[in-house]
Amino acid sequence: MRLFPITYALLPAFLAAPLCPADEAEGARRVKFLNYPDCIELSNAAGAAAVLGQHVGGRVLSFKLGDFESLYLDPREAEWTPDGDRKPASAGRFDIGPEYLIPDRAELWSGAWTAEITGPRSARLTSEPAPDAGIRLIRDFTLAADSAHLACTQTMENTSDRPRRWCHWGRMFARTGGIGVVPLTPEHARFPNGYIMMRGRDEMLILPEDPQIRRRGDFLEVLGPPALPKLGFDSYAGWFAYQMPGDIAFVKTYAADPSREYGEIAGLTLSIWYPRAEALPACELEPIGPMETLPPGGEASFTEHWHLLPNPFPAAGERLDLDALAAKVKPLLPNP
Repeated sequence: MRLFPITYALLPAFLAAPLCPADEAEGARRVKFLNYPDCIELSNAAGAAAVLGQHVGGRVLSFKLGDFESLYLDPREAEWTPDGDRKPASAGRFDIGPEYLIPDRAELWSGAWTAEITGPRSARLTSEPAPDAGIRLIRDFTLAADSAHLACTQTMENTSDRPRRWCHWGRMFARTGGIGVVPLTPEHARFPNGYIMMRGRDEMLILPEDPQIRRRGDFLEVLGPPALPKLGFDSYAGWFAYQMPGDIAFVKTYAADPSREYGEIAGLTLSIWYPRAEALPACELEPIGPMETLPPGGEASFTEHWHLLPNPFPAAGERLDLDALAAKVKPLLPNP
């Protein structure tokens, strides 16, 4: 056996070096969250933080500004074990669609992903390929240095030997009790009331009316859970908001292009699913991307920008100041 001499002069530098340099960067570190080990926490000096988990799909498990948590996390998630069968998927979820066309994709939705820190306040989550859908998903996250702005980019990669045609589908759970705000785009409107309602999987109401949904000017407000929780919109404004109790507005901005084809039921660009709190204390906020045709090995990406903005929740008997909220959102859009 050949022995190699130890260079003692190098020992201090070796011992001082981090054992896993890729596991930490400015504003990015590995943490245990609930019972999930080796999650990635992104944080900044503005008091914003996001925790990313890779154990049951690639998700955002927490998105906070100060002590305010914006996401709904199923309490059963605390019972997760590596070998257990219980695999609820809540909080900051993403998916691909269209909803009624996409085949089984357990590898994407609830499979184990990989997670890596990619730079300051940045990380990447990567799935295994889903054979039926022919897709691998890559999700890149970056938290801004000075605000509660989390950029979430989902990339579809065609891992099959034939073209695939799918779209982005955001399925994030916010905490219940908020007010949905959807800016309308009358120049591109197709729905007479600005929205449709789904009754189960087989019927849609084209001219719905519900006391929980109110139009004011060029905005629709979803004041609470409607009689039928699944709502679809044809807005191309590129943003919508969910005003939460606690004086925080959860705003999502994203690309919406009326020249593109949207393959979801009735060509939706956005959906909100708002069940009664006793059924599920969450509201699902769902941007929908245009259809993407991917050749073998091809990729397509869609980015949701998540923002937590201080904004007052209306007092009893008062209305949300829609113009003030829209003014706060305007600088966040690509061309304010």
